[in-house]
Amino acid sequence: MPFKFLHVAAAISLGLLVSVGLAGLSSAHDFDLDFGHKKLPYPNVTDTSHATDRVADVFEGFFSAKSLHDGNKMVSFFAPDPVLYIDAGLGFSWPSRASLTQVWTNPPFSTAPADALSYPVRVIGDCHSALIEFVDTPKLLGKEFRFLSSITFNDKCQIVRWIDYWDGRSSQTHLPIGTLGPYPQDFHDSIVNASKRIKKAAQALQDALSLGDAAKVAALFTPDAVFEDMALHTRVQGQSQIQRYLTRGLMLLPYGPGASLVHVVGSDQGGGCEWHAALSANPLQRGNTAIELDRDGNITRFTTIYDSFQLTDTAYQTLVQLAAEK
Repeated sequence: MPFKFLHVAAAISLGLLVSVGLAGLSSAHDFDLDFGHKKLPYPNVTDTSHATDRVADVFEGFFSAKSLHDGNKMVSFFAPDPVLYIDAGLGFSWPSRASLTQVWTNPPFSTAPADALSYPVRVIGDCHSALIEFVDTPKLLGKEFRFLSSITFNDKCQIVRWIDYWDGRSSQTHLPIGTLGPYPQDFHDSIVNASKRIKKAAQALQDALSLGDAAKVAALFTPDAVFEDMALHTRVQGQSQIQRYLTRGLMLLPYGPGASLVHVVGSDQGGGCEWHAALSANPLQRGNTAIELDRDGNITRFTTIYDSFQLTDTAYQTLVQLAAEK
């Protein structure tokens, strides 16, 4: 494996990790007096409606440091070792602060141009654990990458586990499983710091999906819920439409029968559900789903992602066509 390729691949996944904190980033908290908005080094578009203020501030600092290419500040938001960062798309892991520092303080990440940005689109959770949706711009990684990532904190709101998920087709980046060596076997899935409500909602959802019961899955959603599959570029709105969509496709989707729940992050407002793909989706290994909850614990928004480049073109097109009503 050429070092240069591995280094660029490392930058792709680690470029995402930028855990930066609140301290030392006072410029990220200044306000634009003309518009009343914070002056941030990235687009200020983050939806924090399902997040606590504290965790929203952590990720604001995190992505400010990442967009400023300050690797040392990024690493400062991780707990003392042991920590783990894995890019589930690349199938590569960084098991220590030192390994993260090596990537983030060296080219190409440290020498990226000023307009090479990374920014959060959505944060769900609290300082126990959270799901974030974020974007790395083409100037940062060569192409646009959109992620759903699961982050687990310790009791000091320091990161101990970070797992990134992205879709290769959407990013036009095809890396077959095994390109960077054996796929990681230990994702530290036993390190869980999620609320009881989100764990209950996640398990009920995966149980219904695994049964292939479209009606039972749909019953977990609110009447006006949104169901999104980022890999298939599919968006379905409303409980009735969701049930019809799943009736057509649940037996074929990689998070349906045969899939299993492996890790949960989040709070009573929602979070993320990492899942192991059904064997029928082989060689696809894992995916991640963001869910937002209402006050009664019902799902108002479902967004899932996985690397659809691991599926054959024929299988992918079959799944894309599931969105068509009959």
